[in-house]
This record gives sequence, structure tokens and C-alpha cells, in this order.
Amino acid sequence: MSKSLKRVKRALEEAGQAVDVVEMAEGTRTAADAAAAAGCEIDQIAKSIIFHAEATGDAVLFVTAGGNRVDPAKASTVAGEPLGKADAGLIRAQTGFAIGGVAPIGHLNPIRAWYDPRLLEFDVVFAAAGTPRHVFPIAPDVLMRLSGAIQADFTG
Repeated sequence: MSKSLKRVKRALEEAGQAVDVVEMAEGTRTAADAAAAAGCEIDQIAKSIIFHAEATGDAVLFVTAGGNRVDPAKASTVAGEPLGKADAGLIRAQTGFAIGGVAPIGHLNPIRAWYDPRLLEFDVVFAAAGTPRHVFPIAPDVLMRLSGAIQADFTG
């Protein structure tokens, strides 16, 4: 089991969440792939999108529904500073995850995070569990709480 997957499982356990992490044979690199593999709607996939906060240099997280796109201008407004593209090195250094498997929880370092209200319309959402092949089902309000994310309008 990868270190990334172990971190996500530990974060869930420490939060008292009895969640089964599921390995997907097809892989889950895109929201469409994850939805097909999980047998759910694309918007039930909780994507973790990372940006580079230009003023602070930190990575920031936007957890959004699979069918939505993060609008960079809205995201910058929500973050209160200009945002740019985060490179793989920044993502790995701040979160401990590689692109394609970034989980909304279990990061190596604290991260500012915002949450797409669309996800709250479902009973269950599926999020990456630290690898491109693993996801976990969870109640969306619980995921928002565990990720420390603030509900905001940042999609377009």
C-alpha cells in the first residue's frame, strides 16, 4: 500500500469515519473515468484542484464537483489573491500527493481549501484516496468538514 493511500486511510480513521477505500481497476485519473468506475454521476466525483497562490507561494485547494470547472478569476477572488497554475513539485511538496491522485484530506501540510456547493446536493460523493486508482465514498458535508474547506462560489 502506498504512503499516500495510508495517509488518507489514517485521516479517515482518526476522524472516526468507517469508510471503505475502493481500488478501481479502470483507474480514476479523470472525473469521467472515476464516475464510470464508481457507477455514479460525474458531479458526485469530488475533484481536488490545486492552484498556486502567487502572493504567499502556497498551494490552495478547491474541491469541486466532477462536471464543474474552477473559474480562475472567481477562485482568485475567493482566495483573496492572484492564483496561478500549480506545478507538480508544489503539489507534491504541500500535499504529498501526485497529480491524478490528490485527495482532499491527508495532506502533508495544512492547506487553505474551498468547497463547491454542488457536492452538497448528493447523499454520497467519491474522492481520490491518494492514488489514481483509489477512491472513497463519503457524505459531502463530512468531506467538507474533514478537508477544512469553506463553501464558496468558484465555478464557471
